[in-house]
Amino acid sequence: MGLHIAMRLTKRGVSTVAVAVIVILIVVASVGTYAYFTYYGTGKPKTPLIIYTADLYTREASYLYSGFSNSTGVPYAAPNGGGSNALATQISQGAPVSVFISVAKSTLGSADLGTQYSGWGIAFAADQMTLGYTSAAGQPGAFQQILNAYQAASSSNSTADWKAFFTDLVSGSVRVGISNPNTDPAGFRGWLVLEAAGARYAGNSSYFTDMLLQSKSNFTASSASDLVAPLQAGQIQFLFMYKSAAISDHVQALDLPNQVNLGDPALSSFYAQFSYQTTSGLQTGGPIYLYVTVPKDSTETTYALQLVVYIVQHSSDMSQFGMVPLSPAKLYNSTEVPAPIAQLLTSGALVESGTI
Repeated sequence: MGLHIAMRLTKRGVSTVAVAVIVILIVVASVGTYAYFTYYGTGKPKTPLIIYTADLYTREASYLYSGFSNSTGVPYAAPNGGGSNALATQISQGAPVSVFISVAKSTLGSADLGTQYSGWGIAFAADQMTLGYTSAAGQPGAFQQILNAYQAASSSNSTADWKAFFTDLVSGSVRVGISNPNTDPAGFRGWLVLEAAGARYAGNSSYFTDMLLQSKSNFTASSASDLVAPLQAGQIQFLFMYKSAAISDHVQALDLPNQVNLGDPALSSFYAQFSYQTTSGLQTGGPIYLYVTVPKDSTETTYALQLVVYIVQHSSDMSQFGMVPLSPAKLYNSTEVPAPIAQLLTSGALVESGTI
């Protein structure tokens, strides 16, 4: 093509030098265009987005991402799971990431994300704490006694019966799994449940936490997902975990009262009375939400933001995992948000709910 244009220009009296320059520019543009479409194809990245997600929500994240991939043609890869705090640390240290899905708003802040702090995050679904348990053979005799105490308490809903249940649970007669609060929000939330139960049923927020610490019967790991296998093998008898995780992992679970399960937004002020100190700072009780953000230096930012929009628009899908979709979703921001997120606000799919 460049040669034909050069011949035409020469015939029209354009100088040889000018023709040479024009030809070079045409060739460079052609090579650039070829390289662009060779790499991007129809404008979609050839490499998948890098999704970091709280490990107890890898199934939910995978479901949303795969649906987005199928509808847009953006390549799919299984999300990377881990404790929300641990993932935030990796991101702050420069690990490449496109989208971060966390179960703790604090991990989206500048204290945890450092220079990768984007200034905004969206809560799109609510969860609650539950108590997973196992029916594996060889359980200690107290195991059935605790299940019986739970049945009595859930039937009567009396303060005395709930106090008896939690007392049996933390007495040391069984092993109770609570993940590391410094790496996994499910960990400090397990302790917050016990604090709320102490205040509600024993008149002392430290009543059950002190008993569990004194009995030394709590069993821990870096994340609650790491404790599912020991639970199913009977190495531990109970595990504080999210209800959605229990459903996804097919774990039997005991539903806890709204007053202590951190799952009722109407009880926000009650939950906020309780706190747990972690290496990242003081963690205050509140309703459990699943958040999503795009870190500042994300890979494939355009498509990462498209995924966030897709997640907000498909949050109703989270009901199949035992979560409560938030409609509208809740935006927490301390900076101006990207245009696609602003459009969600304009459409009413998103509502401003505070700062990060």
